[in-house]
Amino acid sequence: MIITDTHTHLYSEAFDEDRKQMIGRAMEAGVSRFFIPAIDSTYTISMLQLEKDFPKNVFLMMGLHPTHVKDNYEEELKHVEEMLAKRKFYAVGEIGIDLYWDKSTLDIQKKAFKHQIQLAKKYGLPIVIHCREAFDEIFEVLETEKDGALYGIFHCFTGTLEQAHQAISYNLKLGIGGVVTFKNGKIDQFLNQIDLKHIVLETDSPYLAPVPFRGKRNESAYIINVLEKLATIYNVSFEELAAITTENSKVVFKI
Repeated sequence: MIITDTHTHLYSEAFDEDRKQMIGRAMEAGVSRFFIPAIDSTYTISMLQLEKDFPKNVFLMMGLHPTHVKDNYEEELKHVEEMLAKRKFYAVGEIGIDLYWDKSTLDIQKKAFKHQIQLAKKYGLPIVIHCREAFDEIFEVLETEKDGALYGIFHCFTGTLEQAHQAISYNLKLGIGGVVTFKNGKIDQFLNQIDLKHIVLETDSPYLAPVPFRGKRNESAYIINVLEKLATIYNVSFEELAAITTENSKVVFKI
């Protein structure tokens, strides 16, 4: 059985004390594929080291996270472009719009998002979207870029059934993580109306730990709790759900 974590920040400072042990725990739990989103250029060296340490298990993305779109965003986007031109990445991400922390940067967040979507198309790569309090703004940009070359994952999906269908209409899978286990998460109430072919698993570790670890540091091994919840929602076996969601991840990342 292969379990795939399509979104985990294994290079995070939160894991500096026990990174290899934490990854070892995930592997013991059956998680053997880790897809690593970028944040900004300051993490690139750590990401490359992670890939070097776990070459058969770690797959890197490249991109500029929306909360890190600042005054120097054009310089950061140049770094993204240079890295994409230099070597293989499996997605452009995580990219998108975040209006929770700072609404004043909306215009440049949109520019950075759109530019990186176009980079993904240039290299034939999927995008991995970060959205926080910005569904309308995200969909507005996606509408302008909608074509046969646009595809990827709507990471940490927390929207409504209607928003789920809209995301899927842009050829995006829904990344489902710890939120599905929360009492107030709401997505558990309608997910069974979404075909499993549109679902991939993620942790977003070290963030958004599932119940019963909510509020603590998340890690990739906890994807088991997400799997168990989804198996209940869809009324399928743990093993079948692991197989389907891993296959879905292969469709997106082509590996």
